[in-house]
Amino acid sequence: MNKPPLLTDRPALNRQRLRARARGPDLFLHEEAALDLQERLLEVNRQFTSPAVVSAFPEVWLRDLPGAKHVADDDRLDLEEGAHDLVVHAMCLHWSNDPVGQLVQAARALKPDGLFIAVMLGGQTLSELRSVLAEAEAAVTGGLSPRVLPMAEVRDLGGLLQRVGLALPVADTALRKIAYTDPMRLFADLRAMGEGNALAQRPRHFTRRAVFAEALQRYGAHYSDDQGRLQASFEMIWLTGWKPHESQQKPLRPGSATTRLADALNPLKMPEAE
Repeated sequence: MNKPPLLTDRPALNRQRLRARARGPDLFLHEEAALDLQERLLEVNRQFTSPAVVSAFPEVWLRDLPGAKHVADDDRLDLEEGAHDLVVHAMCLHWSNDPVGQLVQAARALKPDGLFIAVMLGGQTLSELRSVLAEAEAAVTGGLSPRVLPMAEVRDLGGLLQRVGLALPVADTALRKIAYTDPMRLFADLRAMGEGNALAQRPRHFTRRAVFAEALQRYGAHYSDDQGRLQASFEMIWLTGWKPHESQQKPLRPGSATTRLADALNPLKMPEAE
């Protein structure tokens, strides 16, 4: 049986991350997500004693999880079965060639009633850039090349949590738009986060200048605000699930209800006509 083609060129992705680290990474999306993670953990109101964090930039995430094990982002995660009460998959699941496999490994690493949280870039990320690059390349060259990572939608990811055996699954999303006065700053930010083009099927030749010139012209024409700044979307998808445990809430069996829905809704009765 033929294996499906790889989405990510993992060696290229690792090189991009190493270059970002060498130049001094700018991890503002990671920083914001790490703050959001702390708020989510506060809402859980539980003390985690054996957390693990899957991340390419662990310094951002380990600050607020002292003693957590850092797990390198790789196809095979260095996680021991049943060893952790919290596993955080931090801003790298969107690069996985096998996201289901990543979730399976994380779920196996959880203790009973352990918590899994993942945050990743979602399908609306860089929708503007994706659109103008495709339009520009088609107009200039008559063809298309893979340039921006195709990312999953929240409706698809939510079902994966149940598929890997996690209970009480929740998937939610937050969209942030960032304004750039200089379009090249957007590309610089992507490089500084190690989020450049690492697609396995990416073009291996220099792109014609005319393609970028056309793309920037279209970007400004369609995605600029009143002050002429270019808008760039970043969608953060959050996935949460629990390792099953007998103490967790469970849905009632069908037919076991003791109260009629109509009674629960307590409809107002209209006065009878005289």
